[in-house]
Amino acid sequence: MGSPLRWGIASAGKISHDFVNAVGTLPAADHQVVAVAARKLLDAEKFATLHGIERAYEGYQALAKDPNVDVVYIGAVNNAHYELGVLMLQHGKHVLCEKPLCLNEGQSKRLVKMASERNLFLMEAIWSRFFPFYRQLRERIDRGELGEIREVEVEFGFVLSDVDRLRLKSLGGGTVLDLGVYTIQMCLWGFGGKAPEKVVSSGVTNDEGVDLEVTAELHFPGGGIGRMKTSALRQLKNTAVVRGSKGSVTLHDFWCPQLFTDVDGKELVDTLPNARHPFNFTNSCGLRYEAEEVRQCIVAGRLQSASVSHVDSLLIARIQDQIRKQVGVVFAEDEQFAV
Repeated sequence: MGSPLRWGIASAGKISHDFVNAVGTLPAADHQVVAVAARKLLDAEKFATLHGIERAYEGYQALAKDPNVDVVYIGAVNNAHYELGVLMLQHGKHVLCEKPLCLNEGQSKRLVKMASERNLFLMEAIWSRFFPFYRQLRERIDRGELGEIREVEVEFGFVLSDVDRLRLKSLGGGTVLDLGVYTIQMCLWGFGGKAPEKVVSSGVTNDEGVDLEVTAELHFPGGGIGRMKTSALRQLKNTAVVRGSKGSVTLHDFWCPQLFTDVDGKELVDTLPNARHPFNFTNSCGLRYEAEEVRQCIVAGRLQSASVSHVDSLLIARIQDQIRKQVGVVFAEDEQFAV
């Protein structure tokens, strides 16, 4: 494919801004953002003007029908992911969907099945896995430099209890879906993608019935344990430590790491390029890595990424469902989309 991959953007919120801003640091010969849609036309138009995007749409149908869009990035709130994913796939678009892929395993399975049946690329946007330090960690594990992996300890917390997308059940809120996807994927990355045999969790919920703080243990075959904590009530260390029989490594700001404490205790530092506009979130320029992964997969005719496979996403969804059940968080969609 000599021509650039043409992106459509579904939702004109903060994460979509960061994604488009990050894509702008990649070669224009490879990536082009050609359209944006939002529920309100004014929002889409403002976004388009800021980012120099030629087409702005009110509502998502028009974006789905745009013949000049190859792939759609879905940056909408959690509870809209499934519906938008279905819409885009129905209209023949490849999809990169913000995490969590869907609200539960039932929705995720249906979306994955639909993408496979239609021969379209689908990936959950777990951008962390495309950062250079994630790749380096995987290489060290594969080469045996850490020995047998025994423990992954990861925590992710900010004061977010007044943020609507996190505190409201109607938006698919809660830390398990918003932050837990990161801590779960980190445990799975450390243990090579194996499924845990047992999940044990406890948590604190708000009046809405969504979780504001969760502690969980993922017990892996062979005795390894992933220990994770999420919180919307307080700032946590936000590090991931992977411990093996021969040594350990630490990812700092583990979901978008630019600092890595190696097996020998040395600190490695990474950098990101400058973008046209300021970003909303930490190290968001790193969203460029997953965008390039999507392009490479589509060019090669792959329908999924080896780093965030459909199996990975379905496993994460299943673990999220188990944790929510144990903590007592239930969505209307759980019954509607039973596995």
